[in-house]
Amino acid sequence: MTTVFSSSDLDEFHEFARSGYAACRIQAHPSGCRALIVQNPLGPIRMDRIHLGFVMDYAFDPLGTLSLISVKSGAIPHNVTERVDTSCGPGEVIALAQPDRPYSGRVSHARYTYTSLEPSLLSQVADTAPHRTPRPVRLSGYRPVSPAAGRHLLRTIAYLHDHVLTAPTFRDSPLIVSTAPQLLAATVLSTFPNTALPDPTIEDRHDSHPCTLRRAMAFIDDHAHEDICAADIATSCHVTIRAVQYAFRRHLGTTLMGYLRQVRLQRAHQELLAADPTTGVTVTEIAARWGFFHPGRFAHHYRTVYGCPPYRTLQRDT
Repeated sequence: MTTVFSSSDLDEFHEFARSGYAACRIQAHPSGCRALIVQNPLGPIRMDRIHLGFVMDYAFDPLGTLSLISVKSGAIPHNVTERVDTSCGPGEVIALAQPDRPYSGRVSHARYTYTSLEPSLLSQVADTAPHRTPRPVRLSGYRPVSPAAGRHLLRTIAYLHDHVLTAPTFRDSPLIVSTAPQLLAATVLSTFPNTALPDPTIEDRHDSHPCTLRRAMAFIDDHAHEDICAADIATSCHVTIRAVQYAFRRHLGTTLMGYLRQVRLQRAHQELLAADPTTGVTVTEIAARWGFFHPGRFAHHYRTVYGCPPYRTLQRDT
């Protein structure tokens, strides 16, 4: 549910920041405050649009989440955590701090997006190995690995905010609430340096036999309509995520999540065939039920597999 906060009272803003984010200390320069915050949560992620029309020094306790800042105008000239001082200007994105570390800095007349996600999402997406000593995936740097990677993350954040978090059709779909955070987490991992394991282990390669593949495919076929992730599929096969990923690449030439998308695309196709267009049902609604929140990409995948746009399947008899 979207929450909107608007105030010119520094004490009110301080209380909102403490209750909505974490315990903090703030100071305005000069005294005074013009703040507008629109909070948009979606499951384990949130994307808040913030406009602070003044200069503010801040010091926050650990947030408990992985939090990013992308600036549209103005600047965050200083953000300090673990003795690392990082600035952020228009068109840039940075990570504020590790989830368990405090941070402090200054924001100057800025419009920006505050994006946060549960740290466990990184481990779910990164294909870490469950048989190892549990070590959550963490970022090892606060700036993108390249300008191109930063721009790709900014485009992903903008799309999720503008077309998913604000669209009731998508927000009400359990599979969208699952796949959108996974997309964000995967993009974050490709944008920032991190501690994720790069390759399958010897044990993973040994476990990636055809039996593992058959079990994984059967689990996906039975549960494609549910909110499942790579960890659920690997657990059903009693192997690591890396092993089941490698099994799909080795024997099918595709990825685990790629196969899941194929199955869901097939289910969406079946629903389009069975739907009655005179009832007002739309391609977007059916796609969303099967976890496809980008209409253009859904149409592209659909046309590639079935040779026609999805709307033609829906309207074939009209």
